[in-house]
Amino acid sequence: MTDFLTLHSPHSTLVLECPANEAPLWRYWGPRLPDASTPGAALRDTRPLPSFMLDFDQPLTLVPTFGVGWFGQSALLAHRAGQDFAQAITRCEVEWTTPGRAATLHLFDDVARLRLDVTLALSDADVLTAQTTLTNLGDTALDVQWLAAATLPLPGHAHTVRSYAGQHNHEFLLQTDTLTRSRWQRESRRGRTSHDCFPGAVVTTPGSTDDSGLVFGAHLAWSGNHQQSIEWLHDGQYQWQMGEWLAPGEGLLPPGASLATPELIASCSTQGLNGLAANFHSALRARLPWAGGQMRPRPVHLNTWEAFYFDLVPADVMALATAAADVGVERFVLDDGWFQARNHDRAGLGDWWTDLSKFPDGLGPLAAHVNALGMEFGLWVEPEMVNPNSALFRTHPDWALQIAGRPLLTARHQLVLNIAHPAAADYLFDKLDALLRDLPIAYLKWDHNRDLTTAALAGGTGGAGYRAQVLAVYSLLARLRAAHPAIEIESCSGGGGRIDFGILRHTHRVWASDCIDAVSRVDIQRGFGQFFPPEILGSHIGTAPAHTTGRSQSLAFRAAVAMTGHLGVELDVRHLDDATTTSLRGWISLYKTLRSQLHQGRVWRGEAADSLVWQAHGDADNLLLFVFRIQPTTHRYTPPLRLPMLDAQARYRVEQLVAIEGEGAKQSPSPFFADLQADGVELDGAWLAQAGLPMPRATAETCFMVRLRRIAI
Repeated sequence: MTDFLTLHSPHSTLVLECPANEAPLWRYWGPRLPDASTPGAALRDTRPLPSFMLDFDQPLTLVPTFGVGWFGQSALLAHRAGQDFAQAITRCEVEWTTPGRAATLHLFDDVARLRLDVTLALSDADVLTAQTTLTNLGDTALDVQWLAAATLPLPGHAHTVRSYAGQHNHEFLLQTDTLTRSRWQRESRRGRTSHDCFPGAVVTTPGSTDDSGLVFGAHLAWSGNHQQSIEWLHDGQYQWQMGEWLAPGEGLLPPGASLATPELIASCSTQGLNGLAANFHSALRARLPWAGGQMRPRPVHLNTWEAFYFDLVPADVMALATAAADVGVERFVLDDGWFQARNHDRAGLGDWWTDLSKFPDGLGPLAAHVNALGMEFGLWVEPEMVNPNSALFRTHPDWALQIAGRPLLTARHQLVLNIAHPAAADYLFDKLDALLRDLPIAYLKWDHNRDLTTAALAGGTGGAGYRAQVLAVYSLLARLRAAHPAIEIESCSGGGGRIDFGILRHTHRVWASDCIDAVSRVDIQRGFGQFFPPEILGSHIGTAPAHTTGRSQSLAFRAAVAMTGHLGVELDVRHLDDATTTSLRGWISLYKTLRSQLHQGRVWRGEAADSLVWQAHGDADNLLLFVFRIQPTTHRYTPPLRLPMLDAQARYRVEQLVAIEGEGAKQSPSPFFADLQADGVELDGAWLAQAGLPMPRATAETCFMVRLRRIAI
């Protein structure tokens, strides 16, 4: 009798076949099957052997291994000084942690003397979490070159893979590739999640859209080097592997030692890209480390960077805080430039005490002023870095990541601290702990502004330290949060260089890009939203022209784009004219009335005809809709926008929240849109879902914002 291991969630199913004395075979991962459904026959009984093949069929297993008949990408590459280079599972023990939902499979190779513990869990959000731990059971060292967090099956009709590339100031740049018999692979060796190679992807099947069709997604919860690949198999299916990219020597396991992979977070949905995004959002919301276990309303930020850069003068900063409070800001964040000798980016990193030449009385008076205005006080830090021109580096040059005999490679005039060095980690904890104890700091903007190079341990004489660095960052963040449980932390890395489910075990907000040009942000935030919910997305109203692109947009457009995340302001509000100040105050007030819905409901995104990009927040009873016109219209009449998430049996009141007017923006008049702006109109849900909501004729770089509420019939 064939044994099967089956996991079910509300809308997905995973099935493994468990033959004796080998690794479990993948049979299925996809949409929900009935509880009693099984494959029936053993897999090998259904696969006649082709010619010129091994006499023993070897299908895709949970952990495919090299050297004993599997010729595809293996989940493990390891050896003992050239021996035991081939592995094969000889027995499997199943340990159920939650019957029908979660299990750990203990896989043994009694010849190569190792054990692989693979954990699999399906959540109520239809998200599969997988992780693998390898233990060396031999009496000599095992050198591991590659260990996949998981190997997942994909169906033969998988067609397209959507991944994200980019660079500083242009993250989450969508890349679309057709799957073929050629292997698809992406990897990053930058020592962080990276701007240019996001550790995740989405695989679509023919006919899938934003809101329908079968799609698969996976993401590695890891903030360092990573690799993923999708490979065609000879039965017409695909395998998808993802894991940490190990630098030479990082996987060297002494006898009895273990190597644990990062978690792989994966999901499938029959509701297209938006259904998949909803699954990922639910999974991350369940694991975010909010103080007290629950998110409070996301306070409106003001960050000082683009107002002052390094030129901080206490009176000016206090004046900015006063102006910020006047427009409704709730959290005031002092960015770079406040600490010892920090007049530019060539000095000071590592010396985490207040520059008394700028703030003779310390930061206490500023923090007290901010609090007295009713705002929280936040502070920028970059603990993982050190400038060569700093007291820290002059005292402890061996604490910088380096390779003996190699030149020190700076980026932004800075080096990376080896915080896997216990003394360096203790130094950082002590300095940050002192700041948090001495000042009423509610928020840290934690930056990381360069890739890792010459990343050797032990003062440059040890082995590669990329992995150790990531684990040390997690440890330092956990230590600080244990000492200061109310603190909130933002993960910034030259913008979006470190955004992943791993760093979000320890942080509460991310900075998607240093570019806050609103037109650029529409695409950046759309890519971000495929995996991450809007409440953790730092999204600021910037200056015009934008500092990174030189383009200008109206305040209304900048504010509308920023509202769809966690709203902030990054401009000098002291120098706005009265009309602009009044407008900004109004947008911040509107955000405060909408943020509970923006940050807790479902999110749908899409593109429509005539250069429209839209997103909606909420549910079928109460929906906030943002429709962004990016380019001038190319249609005499813009086609209506279908809203398939609405209840076809319901009727809706539709109200335009903000008129498209002022600052060069213009909406052409018509009776329908006049009614929409006045008292609203009533429309059938079926009509809105199938025929669509009429779209206004408006100038480029404008936003059409409406609320749709279900009404009693």
